[in-house]
Amino acid sequence: MTDPAHHPSKGRREDARLTTGRGEYTDDVECPGALHTFFVRSPYPSATVRSIDAASALAQPDVVAVLTGADFVADGFVDCPAPFRFPQGDGTEAVETPRQLLVRDRVRFAGEPVAMVLARSFAAAQDAAELVMVDYEEHPCVTQPADTPLVWDDRPGNIAYHWRHGDAAGVDAALAASAHVARLTSKSTRVAAMAMEPRSALAYTGEDGRTVMRLSHQGPHQFRDELAKRFGLPPTDIRVVIGDVGGSFGMKSGALREEVLVFWAARRMKQPVRWTATRAESFLSDEHGRDIRIHTELGLDAAGRFTALRVRYDVNVGAYMNWRSTSPVNNIGGISGVYATPVTAAEVRGWFTNTQPTAPYRGAGRPDATYVIERIIDVAAAEMGIDPAELRRRNLIPASAMPYRTSFRFEYDCGEFERNLDKAMELAKYAQFPQRRDEARQRGMLRGIGIAMPIEMAGGLLADNARLTVNTHGTVTLRVGSVSVGQGHETGFSRLVADALGIPIENVRYEQGDTDLLAVGRGNGGSSALIQGGSALRHASENLIENARKAAARKLEAHADDIEFVRGRFQVRGTDHGVALMELAREGEALEGTGAYKPERPTFPNGCHICEVEIDPATGQVKPVLYVSVEDVGRVMNPVMVEGQIHGGVAQGLGQVLMEEIRYDEYGQLLTGSFMDYAMPRADDMPPMVSANVETPTALNPLGVKGVGEAGTVGAMSATMNAVCNALQPEGVRHLDMPATPARVWHALQAATGSRASSA
Repeated sequence: MTDPAHHPSKGRREDARLTTGRGEYTDDVECPGALHTFFVRSPYPSATVRSIDAASALAQPDVVAVLTGADFVADGFVDCPAPFRFPQGDGTEAVETPRQLLVRDRVRFAGEPVAMVLARSFAAAQDAAELVMVDYEEHPCVTQPADTPLVWDDRPGNIAYHWRHGDAAGVDAALAASAHVARLTSKSTRVAAMAMEPRSALAYTGEDGRTVMRLSHQGPHQFRDELAKRFGLPPTDIRVVIGDVGGSFGMKSGALREEVLVFWAARRMKQPVRWTATRAESFLSDEHGRDIRIHTELGLDAAGRFTALRVRYDVNVGAYMNWRSTSPVNNIGGISGVYATPVTAAEVRGWFTNTQPTAPYRGAGRPDATYVIERIIDVAAAEMGIDPAELRRRNLIPASAMPYRTSFRFEYDCGEFERNLDKAMELAKYAQFPQRRDEARQRGMLRGIGIAMPIEMAGGLLADNARLTVNTHGTVTLRVGSVSVGQGHETGFSRLVADALGIPIENVRYEQGDTDLLAVGRGNGGSSALIQGGSALRHASENLIENARKAAARKLEAHADDIEFVRGRFQVRGTDHGVALMELAREGEALEGTGAYKPERPTFPNGCHICEVEIDPATGQVKPVLYVSVEDVGRVMNPVMVEGQIHGGVAQGLGQVLMEEIRYDEYGQLLTGSFMDYAMPRADDMPPMVSANVETPTALNPLGVKGVGEAGTVGAMSATMNAVCNALQPEGVRHLDMPATPARVWHALQAATGSRASSA
């Protein structure tokens, strides 16, 4: 669609407000008299809490209270009111572990909160926290998947869950009969979301006596319902408001400890309470992402056609398991990729360790699943002497086979995978790569190219709701359950409504994130905004037009069936007798439209990414020099916003592959607790990017859209790592685990050189 708001000189509707400091994030909300919170956190990864002495802290000026887990229990609340049960594929279930909001007995990772200080200023709370004396009895810890020492006494072998799916016997037989079997053990590293806006929360009593919760989060309705469940309150007694959110990426989708404790403390103290994490706290308290060891076997026949795929994950779930720990399983169907593999089997073991729990992070298991198949294809191509693009082409699912049920979990509704590959190869000038490699070698550089053909499940099956209200002053108020955490919903949704109603986009007022505005809402996650929220808005627009048609019929003294709606105006068919939608509202007609949408099946955005890198063998420095993404996200509603989502996702994928890694030492201490230790990609780390869209609209929703929010990350991790390994391959390096830091690349090259020398 064309719209001045999409012009590069104007950008999105919200951009001017956000880039000039006129946004309203949680910490911007003024609340006179609010108490500031600072959490006392365990320095030990595994220890028993013997006692807590807060006397010295309470004696400090401006300190109002120090709350502990004992106070929480004294108030009659429980930590885990309805434990999550996870089917493991063999008829048994894994059960989540209880997670005390303030630990009362045993801490299980360094950084767990054991007390919260409430003071009249942040500085006073922070200083007083240093004076809270906690007596710990330290225990041995484990930071990587291992049988001992036990994190939980009742969880033998530290196994959180053990999930299985697929035809294991069929895979065994097919691999045994294969002409070639490629095998690889690899890793998806532990990373941190590190949103620009840290987690933040503010709780206070509203004018109507209800508790109001302001916070930086993805799902206001989900958070409200979780609070209601935990504290035994009717959901209507709680109002959750989410304003501007400076990034989330899945990390802010759960009811995490600190936000829940702010709510509890405000009700207990009968006083406003607020908390915003420091960046150091974010490293300690935000749930991490990924951290999966992957074992892959791919069978091929003599012609290079896939015969079978076997995958095993060992997932470091950290110290606690709940529904957020299972995203690697929920999206493991992506290991099938866009390929016709006859038989597949997989198992996932979740392991407890004395580390921060892992949870959804942009892609939530999708990038790892794509990495499984895309990395092993490159390994197989090298071992069989087949070009990686050609090996992929031989195994692609043809468009004529759609809809296509894979041998493992997913059913794809539509897609033209070979078209994606052809377009990406054209844009990347793939055929000329050997000349570019030779030219780089003459300069003493190593050059590599990597392909990835991601496909992912998007949208999910949750419903969303929308409401449109025409105001007497000539505007339309748009309310939808989907929440923007930086993607640009205000622009995208407003344009959708403006087009449907035939009005200028400037006349649409966008409101989000308030549980008082809509009874229920989808929130944000799983690339669902347009699929569910946009479809709900389409239905709301149609409902509004039908409701207004009746009002127009009365005014025009005609039958409603004779009234047509064209570009914002109701008109008696075959005449010039009509009335504008806004004119009806100005005359006092109460005009409203509601809509809801619940998908019957998820969608499957897909594409082809190609990354090209240069490596300086003297230093190990990896420099991406070109990135091409071709995406099929269904109907493209707004090309500029789609490209923006791809760019952001690619940056996160490149960051993980080239520099990001959360690391603990053997004693359970976080080694990467600041940006001095945890590298983040900057603008000058990004290569030139070329983006294109191949549209195959889906019939699974009214808009024909498939979702785009996670696509960039899903493709980038695999394409970039394949490019790095492709550059190193001529030097004798078969595989390198991420992150491909200069030191790791240099050591890999030195080891390969030494190996060749000793062989000679």
